[in-house]
Amino acid sequence: MIVTARHGGPRGAAATSPRLQDPPRRAERDVPLAAYTPAPAETKSLWRRLLDSSAWRQALLLVLLAGLWEVAARLADNELLLPTFTAASRALWEGLVNGELLLRAALSLKLLLQGYALGVVLALGLTALATSSRWGRDLLSSLTAMFNPLPAIALLPLALLWFGLGATSLIFVLVHAVLWPLALAASAGFASVPETLRMAGRNYGLTGPRYVWQILLPAALPAILSGLRVGWAFAWRTLIAAELFFGASSGQGGLGWYIFQNRNELMTDRVFAGLALVILIGWLVERLVFSTVERVTVRRWGMQR
Repeated sequence: MIVTARHGGPRGAAATSPRLQDPPRRAERDVPLAAYTPAPAETKSLWRRLLDSSAWRQALLLVLLAGLWEVAARLADNELLLPTFTAASRALWEGLVNGELLLRAALSLKLLLQGYALGVVLALGLTALATSSRWGRDLLSSLTAMFNPLPAIALLPLALLWFGLGATSLIFVLVHAVLWPLALAASAGFASVPETLRMAGRNYGLTGPRYVWQILLPAALPAILSGLRVGWAFAWRTLIAAELFFGASSGQGGLGWYIFQNRNELMTDRVFAGLALVILIGWLVERLVFSTVERVTVRRWGMQR
């Protein structure tokens, strides 16, 4: 019996057409890679590095201000009201050489460091209390709302009534100047730590002091540094203003008292010399202390540009 297959229709065509084959695989081959050679770092010339630095721009600005001061003083032609830049610079140099300005600055800085350190300790204690409980947070919020707007120098008459004419009165107003801005900045820094970062610390099993030291403190450090800067500026200004008022102890005061004495004696060039030293000390503390701490911590950790 012979069976004849029917080839008509699309099904028959599909059955009789040759099946499409997959393309043949290509043989694998290893391509040798050249050894990695890092690109040479771009070396800038000394002249280029000087141009990129901001130091020369700041120096140029200071020279310009000094020139404007000199021209204005010579146009005014009144040494009592506005001494020339050269006269103030000479008075500053003489005060540094004979040691009087150095002694006054040492007295001021000694009191400042005492009040600043005590204010920092109290501020961190209040911040720790605020971060550990709701009652502490409400207490800190209420105290900063009441006392932060109060100028520290306004408490000087009360400090004189309580502690008398001495260094303790100055330390009291310095603590007030440092305590509230630092506590406010530190508590805001701890409160702004991202929740994902907190969860990451808990997932690693960090608790207690290790959790605070390795997670919360680095994340809140930019805000803490900002509070330390503000507290330092407030304390330095408060100290100079308080010394202008009564000195440190029986008239033996620091830079503020030096400025006040020379103003009474109408030695305006020395007044400007004292003011210049106040500015110079503030600039050195900012550059050598706060900027260095910021560079080796928050900038190195990539938390700030």
